[in-house]
Amino acid sequence: MKTLLMIGFCIAVTVGNAQTAKEVMQKVDDKVRGTSNKSEMTMTIVRPDWQREVTMKGWSLGTEYSLILITGPARDKGQAFLKRDNEMWNWQPSIDRVVKLPPSMMLQSWMGSDFTNDDLVKESSVVTDYTHEFDQDSVISGTRVYKIILTPKPDAAVVWGKVICYIDKKEFNQLLVKYYDEDDILVNTLVLSNVRNLDGRMLPTRLEMIPAENPKQKTVIEYKSQEFNIGLKEDFFSMQNMKRVR
Repeated sequence: MKTLLMIGFCIAVTVGNAQTAKEVMQKVDDKVRGTSNKSEMTMTIVRPDWQREVTMKGWSLGTEYSLILITGPARDKGQAFLKRDNEMWNWQPSIDRVVKLPPSMMLQSWMGSDFTNDDLVKESSVVTDYTHEFDQDSVISGTRVYKIILTPKPDAAVVWGKVICYIDKKEFNQLLVKYYDEDDILVNTLVLSNVRNLDGRMLPTRLEMIPAENPKQKTVIEYKSQEFNIGLKEDFFSMQNMKRVR
């Protein structure tokens, strides 16, 4: 009888501590974003016969606000991208012009890379814009991971037909993400690695985006530094500040 009671207790504890797929994705999102954050990054666009490097700074507040400033090379320096809610703008100092990017451009290449506009400013939210479902657990490079399938909600303004995320069960980091179009065809694969301490959080610092149609090319983003919960306010993400931030 005692054995049966203990088994029943263990089952109850296991069920009580079970996490939904949405809760796992929320933990991932909270860890990456914080309430606000600032980062410095290097992006390398790799092609079979050439490569190009872009340096940048980024700021974000929740899921609604983000700002990216290009700091190099010289020809692109000072260019900025601002996202407020569901709207996005590009400041081009060389022609003294602000261009508003329509939703139809979210799937287009960002700065000639394999990342899309949506990837960089995160117009869509992995938590609120998708439904979440566990698939069979897996192992990546010796690490046990959750496999979670994200399906867009009917009224969500998202660019992908399906997203599959592989999440480290211990650290709640994304290690692999696969992006599919509306016809369930693989478009891009994101590989995340080089986990290290960024402002007290163990996070992947190297992101490689590889297009399915051109596996010999890729774009690599490497985080040099990142600070979290830095007290940014909504007025930081203004059209005026987009033009003068450094």
